[in-house]
Amino acid sequence: MARKALIAREAKRQRLVNKYAKLRKQLKAEGRWEELDKLPKNSCPVRLHNRCQLTGRPKGYMRKFGVNRVTFRELALEGKIPGLTKASW
Repeated sequence: MARKALIAREAKRQRLVNKYAKLRKQLKAEGRWEELDKLPKNSCPVRLHNRCQLTGRPKGYMRKFGVNRVTFRELALEGKIPGLTKASW
């Protein structure tokens, strides 16, 4: 499990990105780069990093499911992901 501080930091970045999304888009369209530079650094969507929603693990993230590979396997074996079956041939 990731440290709580890292999970909280990522959540804070996500809130800032959502808050400034319209303003960033408008400033970029108008070419007002000086004002764009004055916005908080963490309001830029490039600074976001995908993390598992359950454990906060940053590596092995599966975008389609929103969890990492380890958690995905546990959930799949428990049958908690609808429509997913273990392959056998």
